[in-house]
Amino acid sequence: MNYGSMPIDDGNLILSSEEKDHLLSNDPLLKKFIRPYYGGREILHSTPRYCLWLVGITPADLRSHPSIIKYIDATREFREASHRPGTLKAAERPAEFGEIRQPKSGQVIVLPKVSSERRKYIPIEYMDSKNIINGSALMIQNANLYMFGVLNSVVHNAWMRVVAGRMKSDYQYSAKIVYNNFPWPEIDNRQKDAIAKTAQGIISARKDDPDATLAELYAPKNFENIEIDLRKAHETNDKAVLKAYGLKPLVTELEIVQHLFRMYEQLTSSE
Repeated sequence: MNYGSMPIDDGNLILSSEEKDHLLSNDPLLKKFIRPYYGGREILHSTPRYCLWLVGITPADLRSHPSIIKYIDATREFREASHRPGTLKAAERPAEFGEIRQPKSGQVIVLPKVSSERRKYIPIEYMDSKNIINGSALMIQNANLYMFGVLNSVVHNAWMRVVAGRMKSDYQYSAKIVYNNFPWPEIDNRQKDAIAKTAQGIISARKDDPDATLAELYAPKNFENIEIDLRKAHETNDKAVLKAYGLKPLVTELEIVQHLFRMYEQLTSSE
């Protein structure tokens, strides 16, 4: 798990929907260089911005798309005015983000760094790596549905509630503290496939209410009273994950956390 990519561009490589539409109306072929751009807020509220993703762009491409030269020049000027060595170095490649962590292919799991304490589950997204993830979100590269299922479970959320930091009263997720220390179950492929199936059930249940954002789907009142199929999908996933940890379906969160800390103690004592 890591932060998403950092543009370090003073906003010059980031586009609003209006800017994106304007560029494409004049140059439709520019579409291959414009990607949806997600951070924590965009994940929760399903309102992606857009960015110029120009990794690997050639001089011939730039000649074919002169409308983007001004964005690149403005990024260079911003970086050259910095006193930070890394930013000055990034000025040598102003068409690209300053810090790039985006995978070239596969799926990614994306988490907002801050999530309301009122939610039973952190809203986690599973998406194609063609979507660019920014530094206000946390990202797992080369992800799969099994990982998505475990992270969406009551087991992972119980762990998170105990070890995560706080932003006021909200949970502040940390790769170093929460994710890197989380004990994963040692299970075979059959059990992993079972969890992948229940994880897909969560994704399918979300699609039953396609106009709802993740923030709306996981708002406590909606989750308990409106999004019944989604709640049931999570309960089915919870059972599969609890089974993988050798825990009973009616186990309490306290018992889950006690079990996880025993696993953690075994893992760290063997180092």
